[in-house]
Amino acid sequence: MSDEDIALKAVSAAQEILEEYLEPRPRSNERMILDRLVEVLGQSDLFVAVSRRMQRANGASSGRPVSKSAIRSAGACAGP
Repeated sequence: MSDEDIALKAVSAAQEILEEYLEPRPRSNERMILDRLVEVLGQSDLFVAVSRRMQRANGASSGRPVSKSAIRSAGACAGP
């Protein structure tokens, strides 16, 4: 599976979880939703795929993985 496929699969799964959460009904399962999101978005293969993708996008040739904090920072700076 390509890095893009891994990322798309994780984003799609996270979107499904959020759609379920946003359905109009009483909510008492916030922790379960958070746990599911962490499970989907915290996968090591996703981290590696995003790290490689960011290296290619930044033209990095050092071969060192991008840190999780760098990925978080880039995500926070990304526009809609």
